[in-house]
Amino acid sequence: MNKKSIPFLGTGWSFPPEFKKGRQGIKMSSGAVDIQESLFILLSTKYGERFMTPNFGCDIDSVLFEPINLDTEQKLEDEIRRSILMYETRIFVEYITFNNDDLEGIVYINIEYIIRTTNTRTNIVYPFYLTEGTNL
Repeated sequence: MNKKSIPFLGTGWSFPPEFKKGRQGIKMSSGAVDIQESLFILLSTKYGERFMTPNFGCDIDSVLFEPINLDTEQKLEDEIRRSILMYETRIFVEYITFNNDDLEGIVYINIEYIIRTTNTRTNIVYPFYLTEGTNL
């Protein structure tokens, strides 16, 4: 990665936030790691959760009780693409695929993307839990 791309990709708090020992401050993340953590924040945030930016987030919970079929997957893909287009402009999404083979109430959302400045191809897998975890 060349030095010119670093300011564009940015630096921010790590996710989840971590504090360094003593008075050394907050752990930060940069570059591609910062983008990946930002995507997790974006996909995990519901509309209205951020008071100052109520439109920030991704409405994937709107399909929480829907059957997992092609229509539901298309709704999810459209919502994820819209959110990324609006709030994570450092990347270009190539593909979004879904895997729910384990039948445990989890849909794994695989997002393959290219970092615009560096043309680095990468991906994340975001676990979307359809059922809340319990110890019952």
